[in-house]
Amino acid sequence: MKPLVRQIGRSSLVIGSTLVIISILTSPFTYAGAREQAKRIHDRLAGVPPNNEILDQMETLVGNGDIREAADIAMSNPAFYSVTLKNWVTPWTNEESDVFAPLNDYTATVIGIARDDIDFRQILSGDILYIGDSSTGVPAYSNTSNAHYQTLDDQSADLQAVLQATTQSAVMGLPSDATAGVMTTRAAAKSFFKDGTNRAMFRFTLINHMCTDLEGVKDTSRTPDRIRQDISRSPGGDSRIFSNSCIGCHSGMDPLAQAFAYYNYQYDPASDPDGEQGALQYNQTGQVDADTGSQVQAKYHINSNNFPFGFITNNDNWSNYWRNGLNKNLGWDESLPDSGSGAKTMGQELANSQTFAKCQVTKVFENVCLRSPQDEADRSEISNMTSTFTNTGYKIKQVFADSANYCKGE
Repeated sequence: MKPLVRQIGRSSLVIGSTLVIISILTSPFTYAGAREQAKRIHDRLAGVPPNNEILDQMETLVGNGDIREAADIAMSNPAFYSVTLKNWVTPWTNEESDVFAPLNDYTATVIGIARDDIDFRQILSGDILYIGDSSTGVPAYSNTSNAHYQTLDDQSADLQAVLQATTQSAVMGLPSDATAGVMTTRAAAKSFFKDGTNRAMFRFTLINHMCTDLEGVKDTSRTPDRIRQDISRSPGGDSRIFSNSCIGCHSGMDPLAQAFAYYNYQYDPASDPDGEQGALQYNQTGQVDADTGSQVQAKYHINSNNFPFGFITNNDNWSNYWRNGLNKNLGWDESLPDSGSGAKTMGQELANSQTFAKCQVTKVFENVCLRSPQDEADRSEISNMTSTFTNTGYKIKQVFADSANYCKGE
């Protein structure tokens, strides 16, 4: 029996050793030296491998602990802007979250803000727009066409080099106080102001910039006094559905979405059903809509017979009912008023919340690390990066660099 025992022991030892070797080779936590870490940083940020000269520079910096400088080298690669950032932003510009949608003014503006280290909160309130350099030979920016950006896309233009900052008020003709970052770009208007009741713009702003859909902020305890007439108080003949479901979203959404009351996407559904030649329309002071008798767009008064005693929108004054109740934990900035007029100030309300900052950091983390936060260490890092983001001017490239550092391997 002893030889058999010894044989079994040897077999177990061999099997055990083999498993250890396999485990080492396949473990995601294998040791990575400075060169491997540098390459991973470059690959994750630029999406393309570095050449040997760049890798040598980054290896030296990583070895010396100069991670941000190493990340800056990776982010100076044109692919960081034309591939990584473009693919990161593009899904925000359409309801389908299609990453293959053409380049547009929404995407280009976010890329430009990132490149120039502009306060990222400006994406929801700034009078800002990025267009291509006229020396590229592309068609001029048009309020009724995406040809300017489509041509840049077709040319595989180096977005790091060709994008130039301007203002929506100068190029699009909007009053400066009616500009609200990407929410008032043509691409956003085509996707979220086209038809409907403008609630889509608010909903997708929540999804893309607060990392939550309406179900995540549902609170049936809020006052329903600002819910519009088009929402039935007895859907399907059952008032309990309104009281226990509809009210949860609309009581907070409708008073905030009132900020968009003067906006529309105007197009001809007969000759241009997809709105490819449409344009953002804004009713300026003195303009009166024939259907509402005020500056408010007609879409805010549609289906008024659903509940005639509902709220009638007569201006673009918004209020944040979510400052209290369950959604107080979104981290609203108490130094700001909880109400205002127009999309710009409402965008400032959203962008100055703690949730906005955490959302941007989480999205960058997922983009760079190729996974969602999974454990306490990841969640702690998200918290640390969010603090750095808010305390250093909301510069999004810092978040990319910090994420690349965290996921570079040990």
